[in-house]
Amino acid sequence: QVRLVESGGGLVQAGGSLRLSCAASGRTFSNAVMAWFRQAPGKERQFVAAINWGGVGTRYADSVKRRFTISRDNAKNTVSLQMNSLKPEDTAVYYCAADFPPVMNDYDYWGQGTQVTVSS
Repeated sequence: QVRLVESGGGLVQAGGSLRLSCAASGRTFSNAVMAWFRQAPGKERQFVAAINWGGVGTRYADSVKRRFTISRDNAKNTVSLQMNSLKPEDTAVYYCAADFPPVMNDYDYWGQGTQVTVSS
């Protein structure tokens, strides 16, 4: 069974840091674009960051640029999101997702999410 399991969420004060991790299993994810999304209560799901299969290309939402860093370890089938200088508006459930070729930008697998709460 293909699974994505997020971990590392929690409660942190504004200005603090958290590192989220996503463990993938059931197949290799080395050829997939891996990404993080987030969703706050009453709001639409928002793209946060993505990294390509080679780990060379990354993309970030404007709201998290210069604060968040996405990385991956294909040997371990994991993807991480280092979040620094956290703000209350970063509060959301964070999801990891995998996008496989040949059709891209339709994410094929999703985790259940991990809660990140940033207090002021």
